[in-house]
Amino acid sequence: MSNILRHLAIIMDGNGRWANERGLRRTKGHEAGAEVVREITKYCVNHTEIETLTLYAFSTENWKRPKVEVDFLMHLLEKYLSKELDTYMQNGIRFDVIGDISPFSSKLKDTIQKTKELTKDNHKLTQLLALNYGSRDEIVRAVKRCIDNGVEITQENISKSLDTPYSDIDLLIRTSGEQRLSNFLLWQMSYAEMFFTDTYWPDFTTTELGDIIDKFKQRDRKFGGI
Repeated sequence: MSNILRHLAIIMDGNGRWANERGLRRTKGHEAGAEVVREITKYCVNHTEIETLTLYAFSTENWKRPKVEVDFLMHLLEKYLSKELDTYMQNGIRFDVIGDISPFSSKLKDTIQKTKELTKDNHKLTQLLALNYGSRDEIVRAVKRCIDNGVEITQENISKSLDTPYSDIDLLIRTSGEQRLSNFLLWQMSYAEMFFTDTYWPDFTTTELGDIIDKFKQRDRKFGGI
């Protein structure tokens, strides 16, 4: 029996290098990458198995980047959400976020909340954007929630207290040739299958995604068994 792919996670890497190799500003790479997000998300909507797509959009470590780039990314996110609302509604996509968005501007937080509210009844696909997200931070906050709620510290209760109470990750893809997790969904990826491609995110296509999914289907997932 082939593997079932319910939850796909992607580390979208390589926007800056894609732009640099073309003599462009790094911001142009981020703009190109945002267009790919739309195409990959629409592909997942039409996939017969995928229920959740989680995309690593901005990590807790990304604040270390130059302020001008961080400001651009915040503006791009707000612009993307406003522009994509029609795509969400027309394709039955539910939008949600994981991570600590408290440092974001009031305007951006309002846009995020509005998008979540307007798409909450869509059910063909859930698109999760990881924003100001770090897995270690998420796990610490989950344990604190357990303590605050007076529940025992167990794997089940921690899982329920995470930012993403969705299914564990089945397949992780990282673009750009880097082969590390970068503090992304460490708890949820305990038994995820991982694929690393040299393709920069702005060049990543639905065709390559389909090829990776085909390879995923052929892998032998043992989950600790024989």
